[in-house]
Amino acid sequence: MPRRHMHMAGADGAVLRAALGDLRIRLGVPAAFPAEVLAEAERAAAAPRMPSEDMTGLPFFTVDPPSSVDLDQAMHLVKRSTGGYRVHYAIADVAAFVDPGGALDAEAHRRVATLYFPDGKVPLHPPVLSEGAASLLPERTRPALVWRLDLDAEGRVETTDVRRALVRSRARLDYAGVQKAVDTGTAEPSVALLKEIGILREALEAERGGISLNVPEQEVVARDGSYSLAYRVPLPADGWNAQISLMTGMAAADLMLAAGTGILRTLPAAPDGAVGRLRRAAKALRIEWPHHVPYAALVRSLDPRVPAHAAFLQECTTLLRGAGYTAFTGGRTPDPALHAAVAAPYAHCTAPLRRLVDRYAGELCLAAVAGAEPPAWAAEALEALPQEMAQGSRLANAVERECVDLVEAALLKDRVGETFEATVIDVKEHEPLVGTVHLEDPAVVGRVESGHAGLPLGDRIRVRLTHADPGTAKVLFAPV
Repeated sequence: MPRRHMHMAGADGAVLRAALGDLRIRLGVPAAFPAEVLAEAERAAAAPRMPSEDMTGLPFFTVDPPSSVDLDQAMHLVKRSTGGYRVHYAIADVAAFVDPGGALDAEAHRRVATLYFPDGKVPLHPPVLSEGAASLLPERTRPALVWRLDLDAEGRVETTDVRRALVRSRARLDYAGVQKAVDTGTAEPSVALLKEIGILREALEAERGGISLNVPEQEVVARDGSYSLAYRVPLPADGWNAQISLMTGMAAADLMLAAGTGILRTLPAAPDGAVGRLRRAAKALRIEWPHHVPYAALVRSLDPRVPAHAAFLQECTTLLRGAGYTAFTGGRTPDPALHAAVAAPYAHCTAPLRRLVDRYAGELCLAAVAGAEPPAWAAEALEALPQEMAQGSRLANAVERECVDLVEAALLKDRVGETFEATVIDVKEHEPLVGTVHLEDPAVVGRVESGHAGLPLGDRIRVRLTHADPGTAKVLFAPV
């Protein structure tokens, strides 16, 4: 599901980098990998467990940001002669490299997930694996879990299979390149089908009431010794690619539910108060939201290239904060079982290089398809996994939240005393003198405190920056 993404671009950001280093220490972010973990990773990279089935004849391709080298997924798409489509979706086989109970396994359970900072990442697995031997890099033969999803002409999944096989990606593509090739009609047939299938899956998502948030990525750009914020608006190709992963996660959930053992990614329906807050934000941003229009329908009508819409979509991510994991065994019905934003059962299984739980979900799905009992190491981990993932998610959320605060403070640190045009997008219910403003330029959302009069929710006001300190990650405004 979407998160706020950031990376640093441009010139040196010494102040911000120092603050980010302090943040790593304060949050207890893992540092370098222990020597025994690195040694085990080197051995595993040299001698992974390779499957017997060979699918290297399929011309898989990957779609990722240009700088990514930890490539979890590759795909091959074709039209079926009987109608509909066949999707082959290869997922990096991390279990081919990690021995259960070994040093690598223990370290992955300690880290839980890759953490992303504006100035770099803290990986789940050592780079020799995550960016090397296990990554689905082009023209490299790799072990993978290969999903085969046969779809009908409307994009609905008819049959599902997953098995271990050798794969070999032929092309490393990025979103902009895919978009340009599709738009100009120069895309290879398999790549061109990404649009066709993606649009069909988006229609099915709308039909079931699901929501995909096209949240702009926040980019920190250094210019002339100062900082600015910009947004990278997701391309349609981002959404088409996401639909393949989403479809696979839904298929994985169905397999595990049928087998009676698994772990789902779940999200309860949003409480009324959360939706009410979004309605206030919509009003503040002058987004028309008639009461008869469902939330999902409104989100699909928004254009992330419009600043007010981009701000609202970012606010919508608050509805995803109740997400968690539900494990189940013995054929019992999991509770909860649904992911409210997906509007269906769903599982994380397509990013094992970057997320711990996906390795286990993959093993459970392999067993389900084979009609076999899952490996003992996978089944025995289920009870603890939801709590482990919850702890990892809390750390990832803290990193994300505090990095945003740091970036905004670094951006504004030399502008204390200046005034800005802003919109009041939230006022605390029991503290009418305290609220949140959304600046038009730069793209900052910050706390505002009024000393005498209540803040006018939804109004455009002028505010003065009274505090901006990257060391404390605090930005504060006051009405002029």
